[in-house]
Amino acid sequence: MSFSRVENPCFLLFLVIFQAIFILILYRGGASSVFRGFLDVPQPLDYSKTEDVYTNLSLFIHAPNKETMPYCTPQSPIFVGPLTITFNTLPSERTIISKNPFVQLGGLYSPPHCLARYKTAIIVPHRNREKQLRHLLYYLHPFLQRQQLHYHIYLIHQAGNGPFNQAKLLNIGVREAMKDDDWDCLLLHNVDLVPENDYNLYVCDEYYPKHMSSAIDKLQYSLPYWSFFGGVSALTPEHYMKMNGFPNTYWDRGGEHDDIAERIRLAGMKIVRTPLHLGRYKKMDNGQILDYAENVKRPAVLHTRTTWKDDGMNSLEFKVLAKKQYPLYTNITVDIGDPPMLPSLRKT
Repeated sequence: MSFSRVENPCFLLFLVIFQAIFILILYRGGASSVFRGFLDVPQPLDYSKTEDVYTNLSLFIHAPNKETMPYCTPQSPIFVGPLTITFNTLPSERTIISKNPFVQLGGLYSPPHCLARYKTAIIVPHRNREKQLRHLLYYLHPFLQRQQLHYHIYLIHQAGNGPFNQAKLLNIGVREAMKDDDWDCLLLHNVDLVPENDYNLYVCDEYYPKHMSSAIDKLQYSLPYWSFFGGVSALTPEHYMKMNGFPNTYWDRGGEHDDIAERIRLAGMKIVRTPLHLGRYKKMDNGQILDYAENVKRPAVLHTRTTWKDDGMNSLEFKVLAKKQYPLYTNITVDIGDPPMLPSLRKT
């Protein structure tokens, strides 16, 4: 008795196993990493041999005819891998501007030689961090240009001297950035972190929120705990709204990134991470490095299980005091109000 190919038990077993593997890849968010999320990276990576972030950037020149300009190649032709990152000398604003001639007013850039395949909004919350900001801009602009992205850098500046609220500033940045363009990706970026490898693509995962800074030098290039989502992350607008953005109620003490990790889970999604050998970042000193390293070793106490649907983008209140375009970025200064007053303890 003979079996047709479809009826053959061995063939049917092979088919079932293949389908199971394919479904597992999709479930784990691996499809985007297999097909476009992570590129063909040379192995092994030697971080003792680094290249200047501006290496070969001058090869990108204006196309002769914009009407016939081709799309950018899926993989940039000038990737070098590990980059030289130092904070010994503070670059002047004039130096940064001169080294990035194609950056337009407001910190907007489109490749001069090809049509970008991806649009990314970089959102950086800050207050009184001018030195760190200048270091970040010196490295981040050429880093993004190497990836042939269309991008825009937004600085969200909290006015006043009240407690800092990074999470609320990120919500504001998303709200304001989406008024300017239909961004493919929202890149939420700490002002004191600089990426070390240009293969670390500043694009979103198609299916899930992506944690970019998976290996920070001050954390021994490892994750402090499994749910860590701090530093740099990438979310599509759909991801961001699905979990109602960040909470608005974290004042001064942090913990918002642990909150968003829990929100991701509650919204039926999961975290994908840039591999440790690519997601390497250097953190600038700010006098609080020891506290930073100690604090991130433990997740924050969360209340988001009961509040996430009511505390976030749908409850965001703020006032834009000024929006100004500078040569390297767009600055949005906002009044975010005051933290709620806690009841005072009565003396007995």
